[in-house]
Amino acid sequence: MAAHRHGHTLHKHQGHLGWNNANPPVLTIAPGETVSFEVAEASGGQLSPTSVLADVTKMDFGKVNPVTGPVLIDGARPGDALKVTLVSFRPSGWGWTANIPGFGLLADRFKEPALHIWKYDAAGLAPALYGPGGRVPLKPFAGTIGVAPAEPGQHSIVPPRPVGGNMDIRDMAAGTELYLPVAVPGALFSVGDTHAAQGDGEVCGTAIESPMEVTLRFDLVRDANLAMPRFTTPGPVSRHLDGAGYEVTTGVGPDLMTGARDAVQGMIDLLTKRTGMSAIDAYMLCSVCADLRISEIVDQPNWVVSLYFPRVVLG
Repeated sequence: MAAHRHGHTLHKHQGHLGWNNANPPVLTIAPGETVSFEVAEASGGQLSPTSVLADVTKMDFGKVNPVTGPVLIDGARPGDALKVTLVSFRPSGWGWTANIPGFGLLADRFKEPALHIWKYDAAGLAPALYGPGGRVPLKPFAGTIGVAPAEPGQHSIVPPRPVGGNMDIRDMAAGTELYLPVAVPGALFSVGDTHAAQGDGEVCGTAIESPMEVTLRFDLVRDANLAMPRFTTPGPVSRHLDGAGYEVTTGVGPDLMTGARDAVQGMIDLLTKRTGMSAIDAYMLCSVCADLRISEIVDQPNWVVSLYFPRVVLG
């Protein structure tokens, strides 16, 4: 570990695949300390700024979603909460969005691979150009952030868990304070899957997958007894998107998943007719900037799911 103005630095090779409470810590810290993590993008280096479509089909899914860590927080014990303050993000300036066959909300409708490579302003974070049309305002965040589960053995990193993990909550951004249930002594914290932007829902299965350096501060809350993660944001969460209003499509029916699919398909249809972009490009664009919301869930027998697409993206 190199000395760092933030206290400690971990590099992306100091990491692991999957969750396992037997993984030895790569760093031990005291509560109150700060750590900077070098985080790989979700392909774990299999995709790059020069990647082409064929690279998507060659990806080894045993190597996806690596995380940097684990960090042992001295004194953390089951029943405590680990408070993680997301201090800052230092983005890389490139990322990728892909449609991966068999993955995503509309996987049955979009069966062919697709890839978009993004280049963006890493310092000023100006809206990033989407080749088929539009510019996406950026909001860097950590898609995977969590602690080791109590259950022994190796666990996939893909599904989120009550101890966090691959939650893909776009508000895990700078200034947010996240509280995670500690399940094993020392907590064993890891972070990965950083994104430059994502809509709520990440509907095609990928966001702007982008390597970054993430600086985090760690504290303990004794005997919090959290059942699930919770977090506090430092301010508005859609201010970067809401200036020009939204186009909204809906899905109405007795099944929330079907409603979500219908809302997304409705927006794809709207975007293709209005802009001329292809359906797959509209689908991937929705994944990185449009927000799925449960608008109504009490009026049986039908629920309402809405997809909010920010009009600022299309100028």
